[in-house]
Amino acid sequence: MSEIITASALAGRTAFVTGASSGIGEATALRLASLGAGVAVAARRKSNLDALVERITAAGGRALAVPLDVTDRNAVTAAADYVSAELGRVDLVFANAGVQLISPIDDLKMDDWQRQIDLNITGVMNTIGAFVPHLVDAAAAGRAADLITTSSIAATRVLEKFSVYSGTKAYLSQLTRLLRVELGRKMVRVATIEPGMVDTELPDHVTDPDASRLMADLIKEIDVLSPADVAETVAFIAANPRHINLTEITILPTQQAI
Repeated sequence: MSEIITASALAGRTAFVTGASSGIGEATALRLASLGAGVAVAARRKSNLDALVERITAAGGRALAVPLDVTDRNAVTAAADYVSAELGRVDLVFANAGVQLISPIDDLKMDDWQRQIDLNITGVMNTIGAFVPHLVDAAAAGRAADLITTSSIAATRVLEKFSVYSGTKAYLSQLTRLLRVELGRKMVRVATIEPGMVDTELPDHVTDPDASRLMADLIKEIDVLSPADVAETVAFIAANPRHINLTEITILPTQQAI
């Protein structure tokens, strides 16, 4: 890995990171910027984005805050044009924004179901729709071009009370396989990461007490992943030579058994 991820491995590239106000998105934006990429950070919490941009620029990097609700298709399309005008044509997209709302299906928390579908699926599709033309153009110009999404081990494992969340993540993992066939011919790499337990604020949104207890206990009992661990994996995917596509990477804490 050290031979690929040099201090300037992503110099000259422009990245767009959603869900960048905390957790994996924030850590990934920091890591991509440290490797030389100009980074546009997108999320709804503007104050968090502004603080992140300050950290990146203070370290000598280039960054742009893009307050954005990815479920708003027109806003995401406008953001793509804005970022390209300010930082240059985007050639690395990390569609990371998502939410995890776990409950038994017979609780009928249909608003939670819809929120997960809107953010985890529609938000990603809006991002893809806005940025695929930019990625195709970058690849046609001979540059590396990456579309990376955040899925989950829940995409392939049967976990009680995770039905809707798991369904949204299974969508992303399968979408990656299909888009790689289409976009790979155009030299656009498509990848997804499937993390296990990561110490982020995502579990804080879980309202089911049993599920919350399970996650809290897991964090206490084992050495779970940090957002920086996942960020390093995203950086590794993007830093490879453009003819190499690491399509699906599962990242688990060594001790995680479920």
